[in-house]
Amino acid sequence: MDVASNAGHLDREISRLAEALLGRLDELTAAMVRRIQAEVSFYVDSAMVPYDDLRKDCQAQLSAILPTLGGPLAPDTAYARQSGRERATDGVPLPKVMDSYRVSGRFIWEALVAEAERTGTLDSAALVRAASKIWLILDSFTQAMATAYRDVVTERIIAHEHERSALVAALLDGRITDNQTLWESAEALGISRRGPYVVVAAELANVGRQALPEVDARLRAQDLASAWRLLPDLQVGIVVLPEQNGGLDRLVAVLDRQARLRIGISPPYQSLDGTRTALRFAKIAMSGVRSTGPKVIVFDKSPLAVTAASTPEVMARIVGSVLGPLDRFPAGERATLLDTLEAWRDSGGSTEQAAAALFCHPNTVRHRLRRITEATGRSFTAPQDIAELCLALEAARQQQS
Repeated sequence: MDVASNAGHLDREISRLAEALLGRLDELTAAMVRRIQAEVSFYVDSAMVPYDDLRKDCQAQLSAILPTLGGPLAPDTAYARQSGRERATDGVPLPKVMDSYRVSGRFIWEALVAEAERTGTLDSAALVRAASKIWLILDSFTQAMATAYRDVVTERIIAHEHERSALVAALLDGRITDNQTLWESAEALGISRRGPYVVVAAELANVGRQALPEVDARLRAQDLASAWRLLPDLQVGIVVLPEQNGGLDRLVAVLDRQARLRIGISPPYQSLDGTRTALRFAKIAMSGVRSTGPKVIVFDKSPLAVTAASTPEVMARIVGSVLGPLDRFPAGERATLLDTLEAWRDSGGSTEQAAAALFCHPNTVRHRLRRITEATGRSFTAPQDIAELCLALEAARQQQS
């Protein structure tokens, strides 16, 4: 007998045995249910899968697998897909469902062997072929079930994220104001009902692409709860700050590692009904980020940059009135004077430190500062003049960014 003929003979023998088992479908179904409950205690302890549902699954599995053991027909995995969706909807852990499938496969194999021994109809070659078919078919069923299960989980995650995003949008727009709804929103978002909170505004490189991928998980790893929304030009988040243990510093550190473009952080606020105002402050802080220097600005920690960014029209006028006299110098010389002013400011008014930063002699710094004084009429010993020069410099730098 050639290989093909022998395979056909074995399949016919297996098919007759499977038909005999199908004739005892109710009996086998009840036995399979008992086996699963005995070996996967979750199905007894949790009560998440009622007996009737488990019995229906077992009967469907036997009805789908046994007829395909002896023929070329592909197994119908429709019931497995349906079962996967139902178990995911019920919240049954996927590993437990897969455990039940493994028990089912072993049960079918043992039932086949027992029937073969009782009737003496199958030899060892047929049993080996039957075992191979059982596990191949069961694998396809398990994959179909797991894929459908994961589809439901993904759909639920997406739906949940849409709900969270909509709630964040409502808070950012100031559409939620009463305390009860604010508390319910905080609970739905998975954040504290009480602050302090901050709003983060991160500039997008491309429309629809997150500026801070996986930022929620990264912040959770630092014990910082948050909720986010993607806007056309910004990724915006509400972050809960612990009142102690350096929560703001941890937030800045996480954002700084991810920052590609500008990011602004609002002042802390205590109630979620202040989110709309906090967003405005976060945007102002973000606008204060220059192309050189830190990409993350905290509103309260950068008052000079924030002030320069908050009123562009006014700042443009201040730049013209304070630093406009420097325009009479050649462009390169004007840039050198502004660099010297910036180095002096960043060095806390130390001529020596500014000179070290600029790689020149302190007398050179003094000479350049005198030239600025002569041109602008503002002294580096008068506090008001210094404030005006520093504010105008910050605004000028932001105009260049």
